[in-house]
Amino acid sequence: MTGERLRILQAMAGAAHGGAELFFERLVLALHRAGVQQHVLIRENAERAGKLVEGGLQPVELAFGGRFDWSTKRRFTKEIKKFQPQVVLSWMNRATSFTPPKTTGAGFVHVARLGGYYDLKYYQKCDHLACNTHDLVDYVVREGWPAERAHYLPNFVDERTAPPVSRREFYTPDSVPLLFALGRLHENKGFDTLLKAVSRISDLYLWIAGDGPEREALESLAHQLGIKPRVRFLGWRDDAPALHAAADLFVCPSRHEPLGNVVIEAWAQRSPVLAAASQGPTELIEPGVNGILTPVDDPVAMAEAIRKAVRDPDGLARMAAAGRQAFEARFTEAAVVAQYRAFFEQVIAQKAAQTAS
Repeated sequence: MTGERLRILQAMAGAAHGGAELFFERLVLALHRAGVQQHVLIRENAERAGKLVEGGLQPVELAFGGRFDWSTKRRFTKEIKKFQPQVVLSWMNRATSFTPPKTTGAGFVHVARLGGYYDLKYYQKCDHLACNTHDLVDYVVREGWPAERAHYLPNFVDERTAPPVSRREFYTPDSVPLLFALGRLHENKGFDTLLKAVSRISDLYLWIAGDGPEREALESLAHQLGIKPRVRFLGWRDDAPALHAAADLFVCPSRHEPLGNVVIEAWAQRSPVLAAASQGPTELIEPGVNGILTPVDDPVAMAEAIRKAVRDPDGLARMAAAGRQAFEARFTEAAVVAQYRAFFEQVIAQKAAQTAS
C-alpha cells in the first residue's frame, strides 16, 4: 500500500500549548509531506490552524466543548462521512470521546494516541491504542487492554538548529555556566526541585522557558531561595534551538514524564542532558553515556550532579554526541513517519481481512 492510498483523519482537542499538541502538529505536517491524505479536526485555535494551513492542509475547527456539545458531535460525524477515512486517529481523552461510533456508514479503524497514563475507560470503543513509550504499552496491557492492540510509536522532534541567542538579551554573563529547562510550569514538571538545586550552587544561571499555573509560585520560590537574580523565566518561546545553543546543560527535573520529549529535543540540538529519573527519561537515557539521571525530588543529588557536570566540558561534549547518535538512530522524522505509515497499513490490512472473512 502506498502513502497516496492512505486516508487518515486526525482529531486533536487539546490545549493551546503542550507537548502532545506540538507533536500532533509536527506529525500531521510530516505525514502530509510524505504524501498521506489527511483530514484534520482541531479545537478552535487560530495559531494552530494557521500553522497547518501554511503547511498545505485545511483543518476544520470545532468547539470540542463539554459532553453536551452536540454541534461538534454532529460535525465530526459529517466530516467522517464526507472524507471516508480508513483510519481515525484521535488524540487523548476529549477527541476520543467525540469520535462517533462506526454506525456512521464508514468502516474506519479507530486508533487513539496516548501520551500519558490515562484511564482506559475513555478508550473502550477504540480498535487500537498507539503509545509513545514502551512503558505506556506495558501500562495499558497491565490495565487489561489486549496486547495485540497496543502499539509503540515514538515521537520525533524538529532537528533544525539555530545560532545561539545572545545571553545579554537575558542579562546573563557569558562567563558563567548556564542551565536551560523547558516545559509547562506545572507541579509534575519538578521545576521547584531544580530551583532548590540551583540554590546550592553559587556560580551558575538558569533559564526556564515555558508558562503555566505554577509560574507565580516558582518565581516566589526563586525569591525565597535568594536566586532570583540568577534565574530567568522566559515564558513560552518558539526559539528553543537558539536557547539550547546558548546553554551549557539542559535539565529535565520532572516528577512525572511519560516520554521525555524534551530529552529527545535536547539530543537533536546536541545538548547534554541531566534529568530526574522519572518514567520517560529513565527509558531514554543510558546514565553516563547519553545523559545523567538523578533521583526524583532530590535537589541535593541534582545539585551535586550539575556541579560535577558543568566542571567537565569534555564529558558534556561526549554525552551530547552520544545523545545525538541516539536521536539519529530512533527519533528522526523519516524514521518515525515510516513507522506510522507501516502501522496504518497494518491495521487497515487487518480490518480488510476481518471484513473479508
